Amino acid sequence: MTANNNIALLAEQARALRPRLAVVADPKGYEDLKDALAGTGIECAGGPAAVVEAAARPAEWVMAAIVGAAGLEPTLAAVRRGAIVALANKECLVSAGDVMMAEVRGNGATLLPVDSEHSAIFQVFEFDRADKVDRIILTASGGPFLGMDLADMAGVTPEQAVAHPNWDMGAKISVDSATMMNKGLELIEAYHLFPVPEERIEILVHPQSIVHSMVAYVDGSVLAQMGTPDMRTPIAYALGWPERMAAPAPRLALEEIGDLTFEAPDPTRFPALRVARHALQTGGGAPTILNAANEVAVQSFLSGGIGFLDIVRIVEQTLETAPNGKLENLEDVGEADAAARRIARSFISDGPTRH
Repeated sequence: MTANNNIALLAEQARALRPRLAVVADPKGYEDLKDALAGTGIECAGGPAAVVEAAARPAEWVMAAIVGAAGLEPTLAAVRRGAIVALANKECLVSAGDVMMAEVRGNGATLLPVDSEHSAIFQVFEFDRADKVDRIILTASGGPFLGMDLADMAGVTPEQAVAHPNWDMGAKISVDSATMMNKGLELIEAYHLFPVPEERIEILVHPQSIVHSMVAYVDGSVLAQMGTPDMRTPIAYALGWPERMAAPAPRLALEEIGDLTFEAPDPTRFPALRVARHALQTGGGAPTILNAANEVAVQSFLSGGIGFLDIVRIVEQTLETAPNGKLENLEDVGEADAAARRIARSFISDGPTRH
């Protein structure tokens, strides 16, 4: 088991589940973790390298759920030993999609998507008849600012941005949902997971978050996976695959929900979708640059350094400025990521824009 820096929760879960190894990514937490698990016989370690080493150990099933580009190296370590990897980190495929998928194929690993949208597609996608797929439709809740005027969005606070109407998520993912960059990242992820060209991957706003995504076929059939907005459902699917297992998620009662609505996303108020699609079309290191710049910008917004609308502006400026080339390996990905972060930080020095 691994965690970033929440020693108390990691120790609590380790005592309950008795893993062979418990790792804290923040090396400053190692001694506290060791003290908390004293006498249990559980091996302890600390630091980013220890997280990678943990992923390389012979567990038959790995949940890759480290947020951001930080999850790339440990996820790749699990892939390289041919593990079943339940992928809950979309940045791995956004930052290093070609590199990651080549490693998956070369090492006989299995990727099981855990994002609710990609799990939904995976459950209804006929891989042996991929030529009969007309398009993929990713659904988006629209986040907390779906009906807000652009002028009002300029002044929203971090507290408002992390208050998602349907899902309980961490701060970074919640902000990505509010800008809809989350859906742009999922577009890139879907492109790597499913054999469908970019132009046939669509995004549709569905505020109720009941239809998690859809696959349309050439005969006009549209298959949708539905369920309550509860991550225990896609996690249970990945845990039980290729079978299904019981999960404690609330059961769907359509008669209580009543209406399911859908609308096209507003490109003016949510430009992140256009920026992300352009990065995918550009190829090379553009998606890596997109992700790195977004991580920097979101962190700056959460700490009060920039305004909400500055997030996508900084990402787009970084994409226009950062050098882009073909990514052959993990080192190339790291260099593109680091360069994009430096450039994004240089744009942040101008301060927040409130108009």
